[in-house]
Amino acid sequence: MGDKGSTFELGVILIESEDKKRKMVRQVELSSFDLRYENYRLKNPGFEKVLLASILQCGLSEPLQGIDTKNCPVLLDGFKRYRCAKKLAISIVPYMCLDDDEALGIIKLIRMSTRKGLTILEQAKLIDELTSVHKMSYSEIAGHLRKSKSWVAMRAGLIAQMSELVTEKIFGGQFPVYSFMYTLRPFIRMNGVKKEAVDQFVESVSGKGLSIRDIGLLANGYFKGGEELRNQIVCGDINWSLKQLKERYTAGEGCTENERKLLKELEITKSYMHRVIYRSSGSGIGGNHFYSQVGLVASGILRQLKRFKTVVERLHDRFRDA
Repeated sequence: MGDKGSTFELGVILIESEDKKRKMVRQVELSSFDLRYENYRLKNPGFEKVLLASILQCGLSEPLQGIDTKNCPVLLDGFKRYRCAKKLAISIVPYMCLDDDEALGIIKLIRMSTRKGLTILEQAKLIDELTSVHKMSYSEIAGHLRKSKSWVAMRAGLIAQMSELVTEKIFGGQFPVYSFMYTLRPFIRMNGVKKEAVDQFVESVSGKGLSIRDIGLLANGYFKGGEELRNQIVCGDINWSLKQLKERYTAGEGCTENERKLLKELEITKSYMHRVIYRSSGSGIGGNHFYSQVGLVASGILRQLKRFKTVVERLHDRFRDA
């Protein structure tokens, strides 16, 4: 009986929570929104097409969210829905206020980021707003978010590494977030690589529908491949550059069958290491069911990690000798 009673009480709480949320939602004119934070959220044209079709068929079910000011609501979340509604000539949309204080509204959105799907760069951009405009310290932000100062500082550091052009290309959906995090950042940290060179590379490859692998090859060619290859990339001869790079970096050329297999396995390992790092730092991770399963896999990896590190270091030492 106790379990049934608890389940019933939980059901009542959930219903009351949904009722409260519905009461907080109001209908507002689409044209009334202040869109100052639109460029703080990443664009995804492919997802937006799918969303457009869904709204056309089912309507807008989830409210847009923002901050209430004296003049008008400032939109913080729901820009894809906003753009879809505009394309479909929907003039009235559901809206829910997060707060009437701008800084607190931003903090609430970041705290909700597990559900809202904010990427690490979107979190970083909003944290930069809190520090630069609202003059909040890392300690204050960390306290409000219930995170460590290092969590806040790491995200603030990301924005410091990005120029205005790189920020525009990434948040405009023209250059992949993944390529910035795990291809460009190592080059940015290299001595002698200037922001102007990074800007030139990003400008050259953005908006061309290139895969993450192709961008990685081009980055290696641009920063390490010499003047001729760099000039070809800058001049827009991407296909020629990729052909040259793929021929140059053909895995396994002149190797035995076992060596080719090991090279391929190392490439796959490197790729999946990047994916795990990127995905685990994003949103939508944290369910108890997930952690009960991931614990078993993680313990197996950790048991092999020391030995694996020794093997990779030995291979790297032989590469330096060669």
